[in-house]
Amino acid sequence: MFYVGQAASTDHSQNARPEKMEASSMPNISAVSLWSNKREREMFDNYADLFAIIKTMEKLEKAYVRDIISPAEYEPACTKLIAQFKTLCTSLKDTVPDVERFMITYKMDCPAALNRLVVSGVPATVEHKSSSSSDSGSAVAVAECVQHYITAMDSLKLNMVAVDQVHPLLLDLLSSLNKVRMLSADFEGKVKTRNWIAKLSRMGAADELNEQQARQLLFDLDSSYNAFMNALPNAS
Repeated sequence: MFYVGQAASTDHSQNARPEKMEASSMPNISAVSLWSNKREREMFDNYADLFAIIKTMEKLEKAYVRDIISPAEYEPACTKLIAQFKTLCTSLKDTVPDVERFMITYKMDCPAALNRLVVSGVPATVEHKSSSSSDSGSAVAVAECVQHYITAMDSLKLNMVAVDQVHPLLLDLLSSLNKVRMLSADFEGKVKTRNWIAKLSRMGAADELNEQQARQLLFDLDSSYNAFMNALPNAS
């Protein structure tokens, strides 16, 4: 005797069999690791940090240009990112010798960040600082320039030639020069200091100037200092 219940049961069991076979025929998918040892893992972590710094700098530059943040907020944030970038580039100098190529590889469309981090190396507020502040051209601003010139030259004479030693000195010098109203934008000291800052920005923080570079920088500082003194109204 044939029962409906048996037919339903039989039909269900037949339908179930292919499902089980299909499930069992699926290949096992295992997790794929990007690294095989601790050193490789650290390298990929550094890649992620570099990616994040570049993206953050791009957002910061756009926020500053669109007047979303003030210069007082922008400058310290930008300075911090530049310092982090230079430190990280030192760790990655063997695996990422060219930051621009890194950006192309990972499809990063961040022209503002590239300019600020690699080309300029200083915040826009320092690079294009207005000379209309109240202390511009004052004795205080002039004294600061003299101090920064002497400090930078003495440091080179003491063989302090690492990038993370020289770069802050030149940054301070450029900032003080921008406060002196009588100096034009193409003043020799400003131009040479900007060029050296840009050159150092393409090097790692732990890199050092070779003997020829250190000698050239000292010569440029000395000639710029003399030009600065001659530009003062009371210079004889």
